[in-house]
Amino acid sequence: MRKPGKPSSREPDREPRAQFAALPWRRNGAGGVEVLLITSRETHRWVIPKGWPIKGKSSSKSAAQEAFEEAGVQGKITKKPFGGYAYDKRLKNGRLQHVRVAVFPLQVESEADAYLEQGQREKLWLAPPEAARKVDEPELMVLLATFKP
Repeated sequence: MRKPGKPSSREPDREPRAQFAALPWRRNGAGGVEVLLITSRETHRWVIPKGWPIKGKSSSKSAAQEAFEEAGVQGKITKKPFGGYAYDKRLKNGRLQHVRVAVFPLQVESEADAYLEQGQREKLWLAPPEAARKVDEPELMVLLATFKP
């Protein structure tokens, strides 16, 4: 029997933590919108660049920093999120953490040849409805399927 108030490694922590994500997008040659998905490092699921708040940076600037570190993309990021989604993150200690993610559109202006997590992730540009079919989180699916910059 476990102590009250102390979750087992299988139960998620009760309080959601905040993360910030960028939704990198661009126009293709035909004028259509494409969004960028990347794989997560450990489970290799398709996701968008995201991370924990960065001290001294706003939420949108934190999201832009994650997009550069994880996918090598830079551009204009909105100051306000256009939506959000929730998921459970497996922490290094094995516990699950509820996470609420605010998503900021990032209009990509450049892609770097070298960036921090290059070689650790795959990248894929897709039309938003196609991207929606590749992700696991239901709320992220809806955000991607309905995204119109």
